[in-house]
Amino acid sequence: MADNGYIDTDSYWSKRLSRRRVLRVGGGLGVAAALGAMAIGCGDDDEPSTASTGGGASGGDTIKVGILHSLSGTMSISEVSVKDAEILAIDEINAAGGVMGKKLEPVVEDGASDWPTFAEKAKKLIQSDKVATVFGCWTSASRKAVLPVFEGLKGLLWYPVQYEGLESSPNIFYTGATTNQQIVPSVEYLLAENKKKMFLLASDYVFPRTANQIIKAQLAASGGTTVAEEYTPLGHTDYSTVISKIRSASPDVIYNTLNGDSNVAFFKQFKDAGFTAANMTTMSVSIAEEEVRGIGNDVMVNHLVAWNYYQTTKGAVNEKFVAAYKAKFGNNRVTADPIEAGYIGVYLWKAAVEKAGSTEVDKVRAAAKGISFDAPEGKVTINGENQHISKTVRIGKIRADGLIDEIWATPGPVEPDPYLTTYSWGGEFAKQKKS
Repeated sequence: MADNGYIDTDSYWSKRLSRRRVLRVGGGLGVAAALGAMAIGCGDDDEPSTASTGGGASGGDTIKVGILHSLSGTMSISEVSVKDAEILAIDEINAAGGVMGKKLEPVVEDGASDWPTFAEKAKKLIQSDKVATVFGCWTSASRKAVLPVFEGLKGLLWYPVQYEGLESSPNIFYTGATTNQQIVPSVEYLLAENKKKMFLLASDYVFPRTANQIIKAQLAASGGTTVAEEYTPLGHTDYSTVISKIRSASPDVIYNTLNGDSNVAFFKQFKDAGFTAANMTTMSVSIAEEEVRGIGNDVMVNHLVAWNYYQTTKGAVNEKFVAAYKAKFGNNRVTADPIEAGYIGVYLWKAAVEKAGSTEVDKVRAAAKGISFDAPEGKVTINGENQHISKTVRIGKIRADGLIDEIWATPGPVEPDPYLTTYSWGGEFAKQKKS
């Protein structure tokens, strides 16, 4: 925590993750592996390093690419489908001739909802498998865990999920929303709807804690108030005490940054306690169509969400994407914002590689600047300064069939501002921008 009361996300979470690597045993990562994960940014003397060039090997007829998501554990409810979308994009690209005439060969790893495991698997993908790039992660804790791996070994990650901002790494491209493309406009929307008293409900890790710091600063500058702030561990399932606190606080809205299957437990218990969207508004930023399926349509009907894409987003490109996804994985499957962001990340990387004429990370990074793509969500463009993409912001309401109707949107794509430099109240966050 900085002296001004704001979280310095890099130092706070690197210390916390390092401490977990030393203290944890079991859970799929023993002491030896944990200690090895601490050295991820430096490489090992007995392993070949790709630090000189990055981008892995692209000889022969194939190019290896990594896919790194939680295929087990509390986050698998969300991440398995993103993995599927990335596989769909790879299959489509291969069917159309590949990248620079070579087929893509996916190497899939399971981060197992465990942040040191993510770091371990990222190191394997870069050093042992020699992948050209990696598509993966969901939580900011997993991204923070792998960031020193990609920077130290000069790998390249395409990160597909909305997050808390305050980060811009030369070794990460961010295809999900940053703060000014989801959180800030969703709070503005609620305030315009006279929802000024907010109860902040969150999972206890970097994204919700930093998001809530931003929300509180925004509310203080805009006439809103934070009536309470509650955090529970990822995977938490007993929300009776939290629901009692919500009842006592009597907020206008619950701003929800719970992640993973905790959302299932909370919303089912919330409904059982007599709450519905009609008598207590909730705004969620980590519940999309896929999570609604896991929670239950009847439980989530009419609750609000903020994203940049829905399965119902209009346009021929999205119709084609939805049809292809369902054809490959089943007509009962749904698309969602992180699914779409994972899918387009593969295509954006392809475009950058072909523009660069190489899979080398430095060349791909330079070529990616300014690349545009007609995505299912609409046209997106890579910002060369911060490696985020422009995105249209959409507020949605969950339907009885589990899909989401757009009820408000920005007129067009919003340029990414991960350090909130364009907001009068964002000065303390802008100070975290590294020159």
